Amino acid sequence: MPKINGNEIRPGYVLEHNGGLWAAVKTDHVKPGKGGAFAQVELKNLRNGSKLNERFRSADKVERVRLEQKDMQFLYETDGMLVFMDTETFDQVELPADLLGERRPFLQDGMTILVEFYEHEALNATLPPKVTCVIAETEPVVKGQTAANSFKPAVLDNGVRVTVPPFVGPGEAIVVNTETMEYYERA
Repeated sequence: MPKINGNEIRPGYVLEHNGGLWAAVKTDHVKPGKGGAFAQVELKNLRNGSKLNERFRSADKVERVRLEQKDMQFLYETDGMLVFMDTETFDQVELPADLLGERRPFLQDGMTILVEFYEHEALNATLPPKVTCVIAETEPVVKGQTAANSFKPAVLDNGVRVTVPPFVGPGEAIVVNTETMEYYERA
């Protein structure tokens, strides 16, 4: 595994630190008036979800871990675990449902998900950047409301609340950005 300097850490990097695997969530480069510069890094443990704030100086060396990424199909959820299947080998992998957090409702049956592995151990799952959903309910259009950026609240078929443009009505399919959880376009 390659070693990198402490000031080269970027969000999304996976590091081996203190005997565990940690994902860099946020990095902030600080240059105090006195002393050397350092990177203040917020780390999240990939195995148990705990968080850690750590300072890395440019002279510090850390191991950067490359995770193997594989497209897998979501099958079902059981006892708080999400079950995914490799479409080539038909091997099944379980990951905790809380791994996806507030984006969990966007996971649909049969959806292809990017699962990250470290030495045959599944650690993380990433939803596609855009997901198609159907609007369950929304307010009717108010005539004369033509402000440039007027959006109205809507509830999707998965229970998530988003804001949509006034021309979108109930029963319509829309594309939602899973990173920002916002309306992207009509489907």
